[in-house]
Amino acid sequence: MSVQVETFSPARRSMPLSIRLALAFLASMAVIALIAPLIAPYDFAQQNLLRRLRPPVFWGGDWAYPLGTDNLGRDILSRLIYGVRTSIAVAMAGTLIGAVFGSLLGYLATRRRGLVEEIIMMMVDVQAALPAFFIAIACIALMGSNLLIFIVLVSLEGWERYTRLVRGLVLSQQASGYILAVKALGASAARVDIRHVLPNIAASLVVQMSITFPWVILLETSLSFLGLGIQPPGTSLGQMLGSGRNYLLQAWWIAVLPGMTIFLTTMAMSLVGDWLRDRLDPTLEEPS
Repeated sequence: MSVQVETFSPARRSMPLSIRLALAFLASMAVIALIAPLIAPYDFAQQNLLRRLRPPVFWGGDWAYPLGTDNLGRDILSRLIYGVRTSIAVAMAGTLIGAVFGSLLGYLATRRRGLVEEIIMMMVDVQAALPAFFIAIACIALMGSNLLIFIVLVSLEGWERYTRLVRGLVLSQQASGYILAVKALGASAARVDIRHVLPNIAASLVVQMSITFPWVILLETSLSFLGLGIQPPGTSLGQMLGSGRNYLLQAWWIAVLPGMTIFLTTMAMSLVGDWLRDRLDPTLEEPS
């Protein structure tokens, strides 16, 4: 009698080079955001009109300002470091708030069937039909903008996806055989959800957060680009991009450098999100 030993292909288990590079870039962005005050060479708001519009060192500038200066003589490198910190912090807070809010509504819809579920799903349909960008603009026009309001508005991006996802996953788990067996043994509904249902849907929520995060960053940078987000003297990547759009011909680095940072960050997070979905979603596994 022969025994077949299942082997795993190294290609399936190894991490692609693109994902390694994306993770390394995201890790560097996280480190920059954490230690921004320690590595920024200048105060990001310090102005010096005698040194305005200096080019980067690779464009004929000097090492005193490696990435050049803007129209007010502020150091681009320092502003970029603090801009990364602000944009990542706002995007992370918005993503977490949206995930918690949407997940709670999705779970509530499974526990309060009937009218409550219908109201929640109607809210989901309304949010899906109205882009978060336009809702945020309308709210800022009515209430004004401060950091707390801005974070709450940014969290509107994608919460309805969590509601639909959690509702579908919880209903599927509740109808599975092992959950019915645990309930038959006398376990309470709360115990079943905490010990069995929630751990089994956690991976899907993590994947959804990684996919939503780039869209939240784009929403934050878009609003800041239009002057509706982070206000001076604060700085963010979107604000830097917006302030530099009038100097593209004479000082392109003011807008291009934060724009490239936004592009690379969202692309890296999208790659990691797709990779996590392929690894953690059991419905996408290759047949053995």
